[in-house]
Amino acid sequence: MLQYTGHPFIDIGIATIVAFASKTHPQQLELEDLDAIADYLEECYTQQPMTSFLSVVFPNSGFTQPAYNKLPQKRIQYARKVLRLYRPESLRAKNTRCIFTGQPAAGMPLDLDNKLPPGHSYRQHIPLTTGEGIINYHPNEMNGIPISGQALLALHALPLGCAKVGGRLLAIHASDNDATLYCARHFLHNNMRSIEKAREIGATKLPEPAENVATLLIKQLLAMIKERQKQQEFDAPASITAYYFTNSGQGPDLQIFHIPLEVYDFLSTMLSDDYRQKWEQICERAWEVSSQLSAKQNSEEPPPTYNILYEELLQLPTTAAHFISHYLLRRPFVSKRKGDPRRFYSTINEAELVSWRLTESFLRKVVSMEPARIAEIKNLGDSLAEYIHSENDKRLFNSLLNAQRYDQLRAALIRANVACLRRRQEPLLRLKPYLAVFEEAEGLQYADWRLARDLVIIRVVEQLHEYGWLKAHADDLDLDQGPIEAAR
Repeated sequence: MLQYTGHPFIDIGIATIVAFASKTHPQQLELEDLDAIADYLEECYTQQPMTSFLSVVFPNSGFTQPAYNKLPQKRIQYARKVLRLYRPESLRAKNTRCIFTGQPAAGMPLDLDNKLPPGHSYRQHIPLTTGEGIINYHPNEMNGIPISGQALLALHALPLGCAKVGGRLLAIHASDNDATLYCARHFLHNNMRSIEKAREIGATKLPEPAENVATLLIKQLLAMIKERQKQQEFDAPASITAYYFTNSGQGPDLQIFHIPLEVYDFLSTMLSDDYRQKWEQICERAWEVSSQLSAKQNSEEPPPTYNILYEELLQLPTTAAHFISHYLLRRPFVSKRKGDPRRFYSTINEAELVSWRLTESFLRKVVSMEPARIAEIKNLGDSLAEYIHSENDKRLFNSLLNAQRYDQLRAALIRANVACLRRRQEPLLRLKPYLAVFEEAEGLQYADWRLARDLVIIRVVEQLHEYGWLKAHADDLDLDQGPIEAAR
C-alpha cells in the first residue's frame, strides 16, 4: 500500500498516516486506513484553523484560495479530488510514473478547472517546488512533477506530522524510520489536540510553542531518546535532519539542521542512568534567564524561549572546543543576546557540574580523540591536581585556568617542575606525556592547545573539588578566567 521512499517530506507524511492509524509500519496499512485519514484531512483542511495553517504549506491551492472563503463547497470538492487519488478506481497515467514511489502517476488534473496536465503537481501541491508554467529542470519541456495518489496523500498529511514554530513548519526526518515515526506521531497528536481546542474557542490560528526552533528540535530529540530507553527499545544511533521551512507566496525559505550519528550517540549516552543526573543539571542551567521581574505583582514570568546548550548541539562537532570550554568547564561567556545564562557560569562556583567521565564520553563520541591522548590528559590532570592540593599551589591553579598564550601555560608548568626538583621530588611532568597532550612535535604546539588545556583543567577541577580544596580556597582563587570573549 505504502512504503518509505527516502524523500523526507514523503516519508514524514507516510509516518503521519501510520501514526494516525495507530500502526507501526507502512506495510500494516490497509485501504481503510488511508480512507480514514483522507476523511480527517478533508474535514480539517476545509475550515479554520487549518485553512490559515496551510497557507505556509500549500499556497494558492484549493485549501487556501481566498476566493473559496465564500464558497466552502469548492474547498470540499478540491479536497475530495486531491486526497483520494490513491483509491483503486482512480484514473492512472499509462506512460508516466511518480518520481517518489515509481507507481503510475495520477491520471487526472490536480485542479478543479482541469487546466493542469494530468498527474502533474506544482508548488501548491509539493512545498518548495516551482509553480505552474515554469519548465526549468523538467525534461521534454514538460513542467510539473508527476505524482501518484499515494504520494499526494502523504504530502497532504505532512503538515500534521510537523510542528508549527514561528509561522513555519518543522519537519524531522531520520535515517531510522522508527525515529521519524516517533516525531511524526508526537506532532500529530499535539496538532490534533490543538485543532480540537481551537474549534472549541473559535480560534482561527493554532497555538505555537514558546521555544524557538532549534531548542524545540533538541527537546523533541531528547524526549524521543528517553522514551525509547524507557521502553527498553534498541536505540541504534541515527542521523537526524530537520527541515524548517515555509512555502508562503510572500517568500519561500528553508533552513536545514543536521544532527550527525556521533552527536545522537553522545546524547543517548548522556541520558543513560550513569550520566543523566549531571547532564540534566548542565542542561537546566542553559535555559534563557529572565532579565527582569514581571511588572505585575504575583504574575508569572513568560516561559524561556531558548536553551543555549540545545542550540549549540546543532553546531557540533565543529564547535567542540567552545562547547567543552563553556558547558563542561563552565567558563563564563558574555554575549549581547538577551537572557544568555552563560554570563553566570563559573568554573569554581559550579565545580560540582564539572565531570571527567562526561567529558571523556564527549571526546570519544563527538571529537573522536585517540584513546591514548585522552588517557595522557587524564593522567596529567591527576598529577597536577595532586600537586596543587599537596603543595597548596594557588598560583599554579590560577595560571592554568587563565593562561591566554601557550608560552604562559608552558612557563607555569616549567616553574612547577623546577619547584619539585628543588624539593628533591620526582618531576611533576615528563617530556613524553607533555608532548602527547600539548605538542605535535617538540617545540610545535597543537593548534588546539587551549582545548587540551581546558581538558586538563576539567580533570584538575573535578579532583580538587572532591578533595575539598576549591571550597577551602575559593576566596583566594582568581575567578576572572581570562578576558571576556567576543559576543556570539
